[in-house]
Amino acid sequence: MASNSDNSDQVPFWRRKSLSEMTDSEWESLCDGCGRCCLNKLEEEESADKTYYTDVGCRLLDGHSCRCSDYQHRLDLVEDCVRLTPESLKTIKWLPPSCAYVLLAEGRDLYWWHPLVSGDPDAVHIAGVSVRGRMRATELEVPDEELEDHIVNWPLKLPRRARRRG
Repeated sequence: MASNSDNSDQVPFWRRKSLSEMTDSEWESLCDGCGRCCLNKLEEEESADKTYYTDVGCRLLDGHSCRCSDYQHRLDLVEDCVRLTPESLKTIKWLPPSCAYVLLAEGRDLYWWHPLVSGDPDAVHIAGVSVRGRMRATELEVPDEELEDHIVNWPLKLPRRARRRG
């Protein structure tokens, strides 16, 4: 007689576990590779609630892969780089609304283009969610006083094709 397999094995980890229950590798795999969080942002001085995205990437953001070029050492190399954890996620207000960490913290599911769902790491680029082709420069090329000239609103929006089912 064949034994019944546990149905929980068939349910993806991000639907069965809370963010704080995930292993390090599960946590890291939640990053969809869009690169939006690595764009430079400006906060309104009067109100830290208002964040403006720019099309200027962190010095370590690779504009083609949309990944950090030195992820292991990023916290040492970039002064304002933030290590995302279940705890820090509670206070960070500037992550894009399409971010897997934000979605799961809000009790929502991952989009079809997320690599864990689609099985394709290029789906995030195909869906138009990543910064590929949209990042105009890195912070090494744009002085801080010129960042206001690079404010964009697309990182806060989901492209139409990303909303459609793959």
